[in-house]
Amino acid sequence: MRGGVARGCLKVLIQSFRRSSAECPYEPLCRLVASHQAVEKALKALHLHHGQQSWGHGLGRSFRDLPAFVSEPLAARVPDLEDRLRVLDALYIPTRYPDSLPEGAPTDHFGRLQSSDAITHASALVDAIRVAMANS
Repeated sequence: MRGGVARGCLKVLIQSFRRSSAECPYEPLCRLVASHQAVEKALKALHLHHGQQSWGHGLGRSFRDLPAFVSEPLAARVPDLEDRLRVLDALYIPTRYPDSLPEGAPTDHFGRLQSSDAITHASALVDAIRVAMANS
């Protein structure tokens, strides 16, 4: 039962991720936020799929809290997985809270290059999690 719910949530998440990142008026910034959120929700769905709960927004910690029989194949499937999680984790606060930056708005500090990288990392991670859930 939990696996079916988690797979359904992941399917909706992937659709929402693609749609929201394309419709945002502040497109590069929205893609950064959507990238982190998509991986966060995908990891939480993976935890749920295996009968666990995951709390918080830290992607690295969420990944490390997975059982080894889940995390090891996932790490083998995604090159530099933990580094990708670090890149996305580093975007969490400054893309959401304008007062976290020394000056200016997040749109002054993040653009299409960071957005493109975040989408690439998030897509690789979410796709690998989708496959991991389908195979278990």
